[in-house]
Amino acid sequence: MGSLMQSELEMEKKPVGIRFLERCKGSKLSYNAYQAIVLIVTFLAYASYHAARKTTSIVKSALDPQSPDTGVNTLLLRFTSFTSSGQKDGGWAPFNGPNGTVLLGEIDVAFLAVYAFGMYFAGHLGDRMNLRIFLTIGMVGTGVFTSLFGVGYWANVHSFYYFLIMQMLAGLFQSSGWPSVVAVVGNWFNKKKRGLIMGIWNAHTSVGNITGSLIAAAMLRYGWGWSFVVPGVVITLIGLVNFAFLPVNPEMVGAERDEDVDSSSEKIGDSVNTPLLLSSSDSDTDDKKRAVGFLEAWRIPGVAPFALCLFFAKLVAYTFLYWLPFYVSHTAIEGEYLSDETAGNLSTMFDVGGVVGGIMAGYISDRIGARAITAASFMYCSIPALFFYRSYGHVSLLANASLMFLTGMLVNGPYALITTAVSADLGTHSSLKGNSRALATVTAIIDGTGSVGAAVGPLLTGYISSRSSWSAVFTMLMGAAFVAGLLLTRLVMAEVAAKIAESRPVESECRAPVDHQGPVLDV
Repeated sequence: MGSLMQSELEMEKKPVGIRFLERCKGSKLSYNAYQAIVLIVTFLAYASYHAARKTTSIVKSALDPQSPDTGVNTLLLRFTSFTSSGQKDGGWAPFNGPNGTVLLGEIDVAFLAVYAFGMYFAGHLGDRMNLRIFLTIGMVGTGVFTSLFGVGYWANVHSFYYFLIMQMLAGLFQSSGWPSVVAVVGNWFNKKKRGLIMGIWNAHTSVGNITGSLIAAAMLRYGWGWSFVVPGVVITLIGLVNFAFLPVNPEMVGAERDEDVDSSSEKIGDSVNTPLLLSSSDSDTDDKKRAVGFLEAWRIPGVAPFALCLFFAKLVAYTFLYWLPFYVSHTAIEGEYLSDETAGNLSTMFDVGGVVGGIMAGYISDRIGARAITAASFMYCSIPALFFYRSYGHVSLLANASLMFLTGMLVNGPYALITTAVSADLGTHSSLKGNSRALATVTAIIDGTGSVGAAVGPLLTGYISSRSSWSAVFTMLMGAAFVAGLLLTRLVMAEVAAKIAESRPVESECRAPVDHQGPVLDV
């Protein structure tokens, strides 16, 4: 009788889509099946977030077609670039005035500032409520306000504050996404090969950017409003799929962990891996069930340096996210200017490189057991890549695409690594004593701090490009990449010292065993 009641309670907790699948199958889903559902649903969810976010960068040239690229003749730009694209030179008020570029930059920074601010609260709430419902609210809200931005096209809205408020509200709802999906994935996967798994899974960022770019660019010919409405509808529909199918954690759906998947420790070389998150049965004390506070999470060793590193890494990445199509359409390639649609399509090479970079960074960091060394190396290598892209990207389409791919790979690699595997490592740090309710908060702190940088980058780009030159913008980006690598110096030195100690078997036998990635996070 008791087991029957327990089974009925489990069924009530399960999402309606899971219940439907189990009825069709005639039996309970396996643990592996749940893991597959989690990866697919969260992948689609965050890809749709980025698809909706990417739209603004594609539409900028349609709203502000007369913004000059300093050092290029403005009259030539207007005749070659926009008459050839078949688009009218008028743009859309108030963005087609002399301060159009600055206004677009302010729209970006407003979105990202609210996004970063909301991220801290989203992580706090995410550790305290049902993540499936929380994520669904965020996705539907994002879809509504992204679409309302596009409705301004048909409603003939020309008020700057209308567009500003729509973007700010969209940013607020978008902040629910990242802490939620990382926490859910963290509930289902242990630490083994975390960098590689999350590196592949994190391709949703670039897939979303590519999809958003292609949709927005294709919709421009029908009116720029459609470029916002279509991604808005897509994320709303995927939000409903998320509500129907997403299992938040194994306990909620009564899934039993496999012994080989969830072993409490697993040797890799001479190091020991621990599960990503402990189940409630593994930690019954009130202390372990208590959600970690905001300031307490900041004091976890390693959180502050990685959060500050991500500030500068996302400054670079989001400058490309929001300004790359605009930059490409305003830069002569082989002496010709590209249409808005072609520039938007070409800009997807940055995100294709980002997919490769995220997987590479995750694999390498797993292989060598050193997150900080991997992230810092990628950031330092991105500096010459940025220089070559600015200096030689105009030579040909092939050169532009190739250098854009390389830059995307090196810029997005550490960004992906820090926001996924590193956040998960820190969210389950040994100092938490098995507390499983810190992951969303730690993820929100790291990505929220990074998002402040993401807001600063596009804002500075709008001002610098309109008042100085794009060369000055790239100098700023190279400086930011250098500082990002520099902030990990202490952690890099600790990892190097640990590697040297491991190479001395006699000395290492005398040392107490440390957790995999321990030297990085215990500095």
